[in-house]
Amino acid sequence: MRKKISTTIYVTPEQADKLKLLHERTKVPVAVYIREGIDLVLRHYAHMLPGQLALVPESEATGNSSPRPPDVNTTGSLLDVPHAARASEPPPSAAAAGGKK
Repeated sequence: MRKKISTTIYVTPEQADKLKLLHERTKVPVAVYIREGIDLVLRHYAHMLPGQLALVPESEATGNSSPRPPDVNTTGSLLDVPHAARASEPPPSAAAAGGKK
């Protein structure tokens, strides 16, 4: 179990009532719910906190420029692909001569 630091928080009476009811129904300590709530807030605002630098700048990660190659067009045929891209086929001159040079 990780070490916990004691702190004081102020909640509204409505929040306290709902947390108490939730504890009675689930038997989960109120402190666990409060820590989970803090984790949610920290995750939501993570972009505002210092941390490890991203390998790809966020503007590139969310934009259209991607380091990945473009998706393959599965609707096209090999006839749409230039010959240099079809390395598994013989060159057009060899194909016309029946595979002989």
